[in-house]
Amino acid sequence: MKPDEINFVADMARAGAGLRIDREKVYLIESRLTPVARREGFGSIREMLLAARHKRDETLMWAVVEALAAGETWFLRDRPQFDRFRDEILPALARGRPAGQAIRVWSAGCGSGQEPYSLAFMVEDAAAAVLACGVDILGSDICERALEKAQSGLYSQVEVQRGLPIRMLMRHFEKQEDLWRISPRVRAMVCWRRVNLHADFRALGRFEVIFCRQVLSVMDPDARTGALERLSQALAPGGYLVLGADETIDALGEAFIAVGGGLHQRNPAISVAA
Repeated sequence: MKPDEINFVADMARAGAGLRIDREKVYLIESRLTPVARREGFGSIREMLLAARHKRDETLMWAVVEALAAGETWFLRDRPQFDRFRDEILPALARGRPAGQAIRVWSAGCGSGQEPYSLAFMVEDAAAAVLACGVDILGSDICERALEKAQSGLYSQVEVQRGLPIRMLMRHFEKQEDLWRISPRVRAMVCWRRVNLHADFRALGRFEVIFCRQVLSVMDPDARTGALERLSQALAPGGYLVLGADETIDALGEAFIAVGGGLHQRNPAISVAA
């Protein structure tokens, strides 16, 4: 790829999704875009970018942005955070909550769905008080192809072997030829929606828990601050924001109380501007 092509791609990714693209990592950019070019019927990345630039093909431009936004995920990634979700966060939220008033949980930037399904596994093992309230789980991503895979609930042998204990595999999956499918029971616990964290998502409403791990770290600093502000507005007072263990939210100051291990609780005494 030539410098002008790299700059075009980087600018498009930043404008569309707030992504920070390392322009020095040409191989990574090419490895992400080559399959897109082939899928869209172009002989090269250059041909595809020329079409996107001169025809202003929005569908094609978004296909490029989505490919660059794709992240890595696996079941029960950073397992201690899931254990705390089950053993600490859900019971705390259920305490004193009327039965039937569901706890809303959002997995933002969920990729191909391993994170929201992992949350569903934890809900099934939660305390009786949590089950009495009920838990609604939303999985979202910017990439439509990733969401299609997530909704199918189909995963390869390699994908289920990565991070998933055998007992959970046998309990929550069904063998389907060479693949494994999430059980209908668990699939019914999660709903899906395409959401761009770089845009307004107030229509989603408020959540008691938001998982947004290793997503903000790949965004441009200004875009990251804006996304974090919108996430804080989507979080109910006293609710929990779960980031990657090495991610911080210093930009919002006292709006959150650090709990440790990537967990942050929305400070009920501090209002965040809507």
